[in-house]
Amino acid sequence: MKFDASDGAVASNRIPLTALEQHRGFVDRHIGTSDEEQAEMLELLGYPTRAALIDAVVPASIRQRAPLALAAAKGEEEALHELKQLAAELRQETIDAVSVTGGHLGAGLGVVELTIALHHVFDTPNDKLIWDVGHQSYPHKILTGRRDRIRTLRQGGGLSGFCKRAESEYDTFGAGHSSTSISAGLGMAVARDLSGKEHNVIAVIGDGAMSAGMAYEAMNNAGAIDSRLIVILNDNDMSIAPPVGAMSAYLAKLISGGTYRRFRRFLKQLAQRLLPKNWERRAARAEEFTRGFWTGGTLFEELGFYYVGPIDGHNFDHLLPVLRNVRTMKNGPILVHVVTQKGKGYPPAEISADKFHGVGRFNVVTGAQEASAAGTPPSYTKVFANALIEEARADEKIVAITAAMPSGTGLDKFAEIFPERCFDVGIAEQHAVTFAGGLAAEGYKPFAAIYSTFLQRAYDQVVHDVAIQHLPVRFAIDRAGLVGADGPTHAGSFDVAYLSCLPGIVVMAAADEVELMHMVATAAAIDDGPSAFRYPRGEGTGVPLPKRGTPLEIGKGRVLREGSAVALLSFGARLVECLEAADQLAGFGLPATVADARFAKPLDMDLLRNLALNHEVLVTIEEGSTGGFSARVLHALAREGLLDRGLKVRMLTLPDRFIEQNKPKTMYAEAGLDAPGIVAAVFAALGKERDAAGVIRLA
Repeated sequence: MKFDASDGAVASNRIPLTALEQHRGFVDRHIGTSDEEQAEMLELLGYPTRAALIDAVVPASIRQRAPLALAAAKGEEEALHELKQLAAELRQETIDAVSVTGGHLGAGLGVVELTIALHHVFDTPNDKLIWDVGHQSYPHKILTGRRDRIRTLRQGGGLSGFCKRAESEYDTFGAGHSSTSISAGLGMAVARDLSGKEHNVIAVIGDGAMSAGMAYEAMNNAGAIDSRLIVILNDNDMSIAPPVGAMSAYLAKLISGGTYRRFRRFLKQLAQRLLPKNWERRAARAEEFTRGFWTGGTLFEELGFYYVGPIDGHNFDHLLPVLRNVRTMKNGPILVHVVTQKGKGYPPAEISADKFHGVGRFNVVTGAQEASAAGTPPSYTKVFANALIEEARADEKIVAITAAMPSGTGLDKFAEIFPERCFDVGIAEQHAVTFAGGLAAEGYKPFAAIYSTFLQRAYDQVVHDVAIQHLPVRFAIDRAGLVGADGPTHAGSFDVAYLSCLPGIVVMAAADEVELMHMVATAAAIDDGPSAFRYPRGEGTGVPLPKRGTPLEIGKGRVLREGSAVALLSFGARLVECLEAADQLAGFGLPATVADARFAKPLDMDLLRNLALNHEVLVTIEEGSTGGFSARVLHALAREGLLDRGLKVRMLTLPDRFIEQNKPKTMYAEAGLDAPGIVAAVFAALGKERDAAGVIRLA
């Protein structure tokens, strides 16, 4: 049975033309079949089942797969055939690997041909290739000597889900947050120039990342410096590009070629010698306008870049000539506009690019992702979204803001019900915060839902535009603490430290789902200054949920268990571990009080005094860095003289290092923030140790 690409159907069993219908048709026929039959199905879909080229390929061998001169036409044709075969193999390897590990799929599938073309044309790693964010870097990792470990992606001790300098010389700049590649590339280009070297620097950035101001700041600076830098704009949302095709490919090849550029330089020099200065500027503008009219890119030209494109990012016949031309350019910054398709070559990802941007483990045949087990508690993100929806039903002044993470923050659900009250500002956290400040200044109640790690990017706006003006912006801080597979670039480690030092802000952390609902209600009720509440990634504890949260008394914690020897004061979602630690301590004759602080600012001083005066040991536990909740507690104890009576205090925070990706449970154990770590801290404070048999003895 053969797949006929011309009519999109299998000859013996005709299937509708669209990619998704083809895929579903094949799936219907092959569900429950043997591995051999499923392999046949994948081959029919166009995925190679044996890797003939990918096993041995590295960038050097990719560069050898096509002659630089086009004289040997037959050799070029054969080389292009091999590159296309390699692209098919690389695409299937990426799909198969991510189906096992989970991760970012759609963006990587969209740059398979571009990745091969870049490594084919440029002399990596001598030429510096920088991938913005790193979502699309999996094919790059496979081609650069890491294929044997690609199924360890995002696992403990495995490959990072992003580019990482310590992992490979081909990862020239680490990333995890967006829109940094042009700035880093410009720095590398200037360093090259200062060192008298001549290698290329290439930054690949997506159209989504171009919504961040940092990208334009870098381009503006690059245009002024005029250092030789190549920026590849990967436009996979069609948000920038006009239509692409044979004419645009021809124009891109023409204006990137040496003949056009030499003629352009000749006319420029002639104008400088013969024309008055104002006419010279008019002539330059006329040429720029004419080129921009036919190709687009006027904005980039205004920023000082020589614009080339748009070109089809899946067509080697278009990519290779343009990249070769660009490689030989010696003057100024250049932007190559490449149009790609997210999820290219995998029908489920082509149809649902949003769902296949970041995925869990999935079935390659059906595209179905692993579902949570029945009865699994809802995620904190979902609880937040539902709680905010209930508050918004009762108060029409409540609005929600996200910075390009509607599904990640749960605000896509809010937008379905209140589309006019939900704002996705793009990858623009600085703007999001000040935008929220403007809404608050006019009497609205903005909730800015931003991951902890991304809120770092808007700290000046939090201070200058919100806190100083006492504006009631509510920060819903998702992904607080350690985040598992995304590793240190996405860990929510620092928000308590950098927020609780600001005058007038209320800082909360949810111990469970109900507490999160109460904190949403509390933030909605605060109208005299900014507030923030943090909550972790993942599933909740499974406690029964009310219909709507109830506002908490500001600055008041709660005691969950009374003891006499040890006090465990938790801030955030480590409360469950504190309760388990208390159970273990009770078995050793050390009855423990367990308290939930709820607030890092303002602190519950009555609770602190009670814990300090009535226990021998006080241990604080938080999912954040030093300088946060524990530091504030210690400062308050010292100020009140509560350390003068011999109280033994231990502060459990994240260690002073970045913790690499792993399962969250393993990461928290490594940080000493699980029940055994808490028990060990108590024993250390008492000058005791517990041996392997569990017997307590003096240290």
